[in-house]
Amino acid sequence: MTRIAFIGGGNMARSLIGGLLKTGVAASSITVAEPRADARQELGREYGIACYAENRLAAAEADVLVLAVKPQIMPAIHAELRDTLARQRPMLISIAAGVRIDQLERWFGHALAIVRCMPTTPALIGAGATGLFANRRVSPEQRAQAQHIMDAVGITRWVDDEALIDTVTGISGSGPAYFFAMVEALEDAAFAQGMSRETARALAAQTCLGAGRMLAETGEDPGVLRQRVTSPNGTTQAALESFAADHFHQIIARAVAAATHRGAQLAAALDDPS
Repeated sequence: MTRIAFIGGGNMARSLIGGLLKTGVAASSITVAEPRADARQELGREYGIACYAENRLAAAEADVLVLAVKPQIMPAIHAELRDTLARQRPMLISIAAGVRIDQLERWFGHALAIVRCMPTTPALIGAGATGLFANRRVSPEQRAQAQHIMDAVGITRWVDDEALIDTVTGISGSGPAYFFAMVEALEDAAFAQGMSRETARALAAQTCLGAGRMLAETGEDPGVLRQRVTSPNGTTQAALESFAADHFHQIIARAVAAATHRGAQLAAALDDPS
């Protein structure tokens, strides 16, 4: 039985724990380190797992250690865990945005198998999209373990260049906010034309859901699906021509580039001793 420890018991850790339990992973094989007493009590009550205030206690017998803390906290926890990691040698799975493999190796030890992940907030409802990258010490069996953990909350895709994890951040990691912003804009546009916000939001949200499901479930090219909705000289064509006039593709490309660049900046900031 693989023993999995989570360092940090926030929303993403909770979603992964809940997803793993649904796949049949035993609660007795999961431990969590969480500094807040109320959060520990809630985790233990809801999932029936062992929760600890100290990281080293949660990690003591772990085969897999999921680092589910904010990037700026990562450098501070390595000292407490270093002896445990040297003895237990678990696979590390980091879900901290912008933290590179070489930084994790420097803090936690170069001899460890490490997987860097970029999950998305819809993992909270089992609809996540996670990019993964592994260092050379990760075995095929460990890759399968890491994928199984992240598959518990959505789809997973491996990338063969770590730099592409920042691209994953720009597309899917930050992506939910892009769709939320679009629904906000659609709601505002419909409200300006006299529709109630409640109705506009419901229609826009369901439209995003339906379009996403069509893409995911049919596997068809988005351009083909777009063309099927677009009748010559119809309403959809008018809207798409307006998008084109405002350089819609360039707007999206610049946004993804900005998010990707910011991910690299966050990693670089962790290298700054000041």
